[in-house]
Amino acid sequence: MNGYDWREALALRKADADAIQRVRTERLRDHLSLAASAAWYADLFTRTGLDPAMATLADLSRLPLLDRATIESHPEMFVPKASPPPVDIAMTSGTTGKPLVVPYTKNDLERLAFNEEMGFRTAGVTPEDRALLTVTLDRCFVAGLAYYSGLVRIGAAVIRSGPGQPARQWELIERFRPTLIVGVPSFLMALAKKGRRLGFEPSASGVKKLVTIGEPLRRADHSLTPLGRDLASAWGTELYSSYGSTEMETATCECATGTGAHVHPELLIVEIVDENGRLVPDGEPGEVVVTPLGVEGLPLVRFRTGDVARLHRGPCGCGLNTERLGAIEGRLAQRLKVKGTTIYPEMIFQALQEVREIGPVYIEARNAYDLSDEVTVVAGCDDAAVKADTIADMLRARLRVRPEVVIKSRKEVVEAMDTGGRKPTRFFDFRRQNPEDRSQ
Repeated sequence: MNGYDWREALALRKADADAIQRVRTERLRDHLSLAASAAWYADLFTRTGLDPAMATLADLSRLPLLDRATIESHPEMFVPKASPPPVDIAMTSGTTGKPLVVPYTKNDLERLAFNEEMGFRTAGVTPEDRALLTVTLDRCFVAGLAYYSGLVRIGAAVIRSGPGQPARQWELIERFRPTLIVGVPSFLMALAKKGRRLGFEPSASGVKKLVTIGEPLRRADHSLTPLGRDLASAWGTELYSSYGSTEMETATCECATGTGAHVHPELLIVEIVDENGRLVPDGEPGEVVVTPLGVEGLPLVRFRTGDVARLHRGPCGCGLNTERLGAIEGRLAQRLKVKGTTIYPEMIFQALQEVREIGPVYIEARNAYDLSDEVTVVAGCDDAAVKADTIADMLRARLRVRPEVVIKSRKEVVEAMDTGGRKPTRFFDFRRQNPEDRSQ
């Protein structure tokens, strides 16, 4: 496979497993050969005896997992000497720490556009579509640029609206009649509600598809979350979740079956590992580990995303034979242990989506003396009839744990979640590394 031709790429996705693995092995060898000119990988390959030009997919398991803290500590050691100079500088959102700088070469940007083109084509987007982008296209944030570039490759018309300002979004929807909207699920839900207050009916707007980013719309069994159900009902549209990160320089997107996001075989290798770094069986949850193929500016090998999900193999109902990455079930760094039961904040957020009176929510976690975690759920609600004990009992019924629930006004919760980052903070971790240290 040469270049970034979508027809050739589609044929690969419909090929048998052996053909896909041959292409992936070739791409892996090219990727490792370039990475070997970076100091970090030159030393690693020497120590492990790995020959990039002869590497197989099975050889990946010989290499250690790479975490973000290591890159942050030695960023210069991960830049290959053989790479062209960067033409774009991106930064991560900084949700879980200091933003990481990710340099993109010219080829990296072309690769990024191709990745999104294939993701949109998987979701059925065509040159006849008109897309409203309600995601950030500035501030060194790469997602908006990626979506825009992919849609341009397809030939669809793009309306670069950016985030926020629901009233203005409806002016654009009425004027340009987009058939596709790309955005964060919670914002798209708020946009639908605002439209109705303004006299617009979302389901009659002409929008046929929603492609979402940043928040999961499905559970582990592929069923829609309450937010997903409300979103599909409000807009009367098809939903397509996408998943990616700036470090990955790659994203995946669902097809119409909604049974996982298809992994691009020539661009990405996905592994799911347990807490000891061992591969788990297909369909079992674990940490998502990625090796993005063909990246020049910051090539990564076995990068730990910190996200928990499942990998599904076998032919898909859409006709593609590529692996599918299931919905993100939580983040390892946010894993909570409450009286012997493991839960993730995302499970609490999804459960509370069923209570329509509750708006924004954040969670606080602290150490308990019995080596479990104390969890406080702070819910924004302006309805005096909603009681904290009732919500706590509902959570116990859903999750088998009963966290403390505090109800505050929606305004108070929104203000508390605004910590100056790109995204509202929904999880505040006050736990100490050493459970014996209780000092505040």
